[in-house]
Amino acid sequence: MKYLSLVLSSLAIVGVIALFLMKSGDKKTARPIIKKLDSTGKEVLVAGSRIAYVDIDTLEANYDYFKRKKSEFESRQKNIDADLEKSANALQNEYIALQKRAQSGQLSEAEGETAQQRLMQKQQELELKRQNLGTKYMKDQEAFNKEIHDNLHKYIELYNEEKGYDYILSYSKDGSILYANKENDITRDIIEGMNSKGFEKEMSANSDTTK
Repeated sequence: MKYLSLVLSSLAIVGVIALFLMKSGDKKTARPIIKKLDSTGKEVLVAGSRIAYVDIDTLEANYDYFKRKKSEFESRQKNIDADLEKSANALQNEYIALQKRAQSGQLSEAEGETAQQRLMQKQQELELKRQNLGTKYMKDQEAFNKEIHDNLHKYIELYNEEKGYDYILSYSKDGSILYANKENDITRDIIEGMNSKGFEKEMSANSDTTK
């Protein structure tokens, strides 16, 4: 029986947040040229916005740090479930043993009441333990989600210093964007950058200074 559900809010949570990065006017990268008709019907050239997107599903499946931490959370979930289930089974066995003693006349009324109170206290303690473990687990997940969110934004800011996009959007199959042109997909660049040893060390150093 599962006492806690694994609700790892992964990058899909980040996926619902558009990553808007306004491009400054002194970027070297030129804007794409778009043709349109003016009020007289004459074709004119205008500068368009530069837009790219990150496929959150692909990033989640290939970002090494995220995969490692997700595995750790899943392992921790299993250990919590096993520990609580073991305690619950022990409590149930103690209750069954008490029932048998009572039915066979081996317990006085006073002994039975004392034993029953002890079992009720153990049950309350087990419930409190379950709640505390669940609360700690969810807080750690929230902290991890924020860390992933911050890592993604940090790298995109660095990436965009050279690329100069006006907007970098998040895309996922279940998201609000129904179609994305693959020519604007920069996911592989982001994955390679975030998986690089240099970026990992920088994020690790930042994490140590905030503890």
